[in-house]
Amino acid sequence: MTNVKATNITWHEGNLKRTERWDALKCTGATLWFTGLSASGKSTIASALEQVLVQMGVNCYRLDGDNVRHGLNKNLGFSAEDRAENIRRIGEVARLFADGGAVTLTSFISPYRADRDLCRELHGNDGLGFFEVFVDTPIEVCEQRDPKGLYKKARAGEITGFTGIDDPYEAPNTPELVLETANKSVDECVQECVNFLRERGVFRG
Repeated sequence: MTNVKATNITWHEGNLKRTERWDALKCTGATLWFTGLSASGKSTIASALEQVLVQMGVNCYRLDGDNVRHGLNKNLGFSAEDRAENIRRIGEVARLFADGGAVTLTSFISPYRADRDLCRELHGNDGLGFFEVFVDTPIEVCEQRDPKGLYKKARAGEITGFTGIDDPYEAPNTPELVLETANKSVDECVQECVNFLRERGVFRG
């Protein structure tokens, strides 16, 4: 639980209602939370989906694990506590983006169910859609891909606390969408996401 240190603060309601913003954007703000092992394809799919959605005229923004650690979360490491804080901050940022009418795509390993459930709760408490997308890729396939060479380093003991090797990954129990990248192309996975968002009424057209 994050300690609340701020005092004497009051939430300020603006003049613009959420429904007015969303109607103007012709889009319902929501978050697609991509979770899976390193090299499962999360970032690749999210990046391709972002491009497709923007080309369709959908207000969309992608938050990537490594990118966020270059700025907002550059003071966090990879301990269990820092990972939890990393995901909490991203959950809050994603909630703000979704409230602003963006289809927000997050691609983070986010290995622990409790952390992902907290992000779901943050959205739910604010009446925002949160959809967990499990990029279900066997670790053997992830190791074969290993674009950053991280699995190789973890197997050699050069990296410790690496998810899937010496740190657990807790797969979602009931994700809204499952993408099996071992036997589906990026384009096929992107189309599944587009179809899902359309079925959920997140955007029109």
